[in-house]
Amino acid sequence: MLSSVLNSEQVIEVNITIMLAFVKLRQILESNEELSRKFAAVIRKLSTHDKYFKVVFDELKRLTEQPTPSRKQIGFKTGKKRKDYVLVAAREAGVSM
Repeated sequence: MLSSVLNSEQVIEVNITIMLAFVKLRQILESNEELSRKFAAVIRKLSTHDKYFKVVFDELKRLTEQPTPSRKQIGFKTGKKRKDYVLVAAREAGVSM
């Protein structure tokens, strides 16, 4: 927490006040069942929103990425596969395959 980084009395007091506020919130939620249900519904709804935000941000990232330019292959094409060249070279060398 903040008091572990900043070592002053005021920061420690603020940290304790924040913790007490969360303890009080938990006590209120435990004592009031309807409020607890509503709070749980809000948490569920927010968790589904997180999924949608992830989809949106992933799509934005994909759209903003620069596409890698396709490179032209250098050399010439004969229409034959490399395997054909190996067979021809083997025959010329007198090797049977």
